Amino acid sequence: MRADSHIEWTHSTWNPVTGCTKVSPGCKNCYAERIANRLHKAGQPRYRNGFDVTTQPDLLDLPLRWRQPRLVFVNSMSDLFHEDVPVDYIGKVFATMRAAERHIFQVLTKRAERLVDVAPALEPWPENVWMGVTVEQADYAWRIDLLRDAPARIKQVNLGISG
Repeated sequence: MRADSHIEWTHSTWNPVTGCTKVSPGCKNCYAERIANRLHKAGQPRYRNGFDVTTQPDLLDLPLRWRQPRLVFVNSMSDLFHEDVPVDYIGKVFATMRAAERHIFQVLTKRAERLVDVAPALEPWPENVWMGVTVEQADYAWRIDLLRDAPARIKQVNLGISG
């Protein structure tokens, strides 16, 4: 299986959304923000808005073009469940993941409350979508409890500080 990502636990990344805002201590040293700011300064059009949340609709069908099965980290440069990402757009991301059933999609969020709020609109939940939450400190273990309410078949917890 081909690996396009330097992230050790995935093969590829897919960023139908870029940008984010800080919600907890795990965001303090955000790698995605540093990369986005560098790409913005370099004139990269996807980061024309810097690290402000920006949908990238032209990338919605990208996984459908990948022929070989991949393990795909969704939104390494954002949080799909950010409050500025419209529910209908999250639905389009899920429609692509549902249609690209040969891939496994890994989705991580620090916004477990929004995940639970939006989840009913995303059903039926695709079996190839692994849902996870990041818990960087014991104070945020409540995200795990909310993850339990998500309809994903496979659930994961990312422990430690991440961007």
